[in-house]
Amino acid sequence: MGIVLNGGTIVTAADNYQADVRIDGEKIVAIGHEIKQPEDQVINVDGCLIFPGGIDPHTHFDLPMGTFSTSDDFLSGSLAAVLGGTTTILDYATQFKGETLKTGLENWHVKADGRSYVDFGFHMAITDWNDQVAREMTDLVNNEGISSFKLYMAYKNILQVDDGALLKALRQAGQCGALVCVHCENGDVVDYLVKEARANGQTAPYYHPLTRPPEAEAEATNRVITLAQIAEAPVYIVHLTCSGALEIVVDAKDRGLEVYAETCPQYLLLDDSYYRLEGFNGAKYVISPPLRSVNNQERLWSGLGSGAIDTIATDHCSFNYQGQKDLGINDFSKIPSGAPGVETRMGLLYTYGVMTGKLTINEFVAQTSTNAAKLFGLFPRKGTIAPGSDADLVVWNPQVSSTITVEALHQQVDYTPYEGFNQKGQAKHVFLRGQHVVKDGQLQATRPTGIYLSRKPFLKRKVGGNV
Repeated sequence: MGIVLNGGTIVTAADNYQADVRIDGEKIVAIGHEIKQPEDQVINVDGCLIFPGGIDPHTHFDLPMGTFSTSDDFLSGSLAAVLGGTTTILDYATQFKGETLKTGLENWHVKADGRSYVDFGFHMAITDWNDQVAREMTDLVNNEGISSFKLYMAYKNILQVDDGALLKALRQAGQCGALVCVHCENGDVVDYLVKEARANGQTAPYYHPLTRPPEAEAEATNRVITLAQIAEAPVYIVHLTCSGALEIVVDAKDRGLEVYAETCPQYLLLDDSYYRLEGFNGAKYVISPPLRSVNNQERLWSGLGSGAIDTIATDHCSFNYQGQKDLGINDFSKIPSGAPGVETRMGLLYTYGVMTGKLTINEFVAQTSTNAAKLFGLFPRKGTIAPGSDADLVVWNPQVSSTITVEALHQQVDYTPYEGFNQKGQAKHVFLRGQHVVKDGQLQATRPTGIYLSRKPFLKRKVGGNV
């Protein structure tokens, strides 16, 4: 017995048209009219849009931070994701100092396997570079389905790697079929500015963005693109925040370099004025890179519209305001850096992107699903609506209006940075590989059924080629 979604409008990165979708087992098997078979269940979705399941290519679930971890683990984070219309996440498994990549990967499988309501894959974050790690990269691509790696240019003495390690990793990735994702901030500059601020008694959250200026991001973005050019390797810039960094990406793309970029809803919708909230409330917005001045937002939206920015992720990294963020109440540099967003991404981008005309409906699908699937070895299994693709589908009711509040969300964190934001539309039904996991906006699944996704190697595009 199959399932037929009847009466909706299918939206992909390329098309939007009225047709029915038939699901059989885990796959989409037919699209068209009068495709119902005997015994099929028919779900009427008149007036609704049907999107491919959202893909969030940047999350941090159950990430250790010293003596504690992020407040969302895979169970709570994935539950929030699926209720918001995201059916696949790519989380950053992390190799900490002294570990092998294989050890880091095994640790993340323990965290995630059997505990996710959405399908999941891993990027592998490298913090300790050596010759063995280089060999392991190839092994993870060939045998573990890991086709992307992350390195940090920030967090000195913790996660930051030097330019030599970056160059070697880029070269190795280019040779073994992987894409390197990079956190671009000049960690040495940030470290100096943070120490200077603390020495001057400047300890409030307001000083967080001042010690991580946009120039430090732009410089690091330019530097890693130069290193990628030397290595003849592609590179993916995570959570791009500012016009200076974007201009560098645009210039690189114009020169035919294989550079991809990601931004996040917080940089499109929030700004650095939040750091001046009364009392310690600015700590809720301590993320890295930080929120920027409001004049950067228009440029980022423009970059999405032009294709200069390829994906919109969340960098979901949740810490409770009480008991975690407030550990830095006397020193902004001790505030855990990160914020929640995996549940609200699709709704915010539909409301403030599509409904305002900043994004077309097809750009919305491309940047919340399809482009990530193509870049990270999941397309066409994920990221589109076509016969043979996984039946990861979101039935979006555009008529529903709501207000975002922490009480209404399912993320395991005591605040949302989008408190009071209006939202237009709702993920009415969500299907994960044909399973009806969300019905009428409520969780239908009785247990987590998400599976690990072994991803295809990254295929280099020709010089100047698009995703």
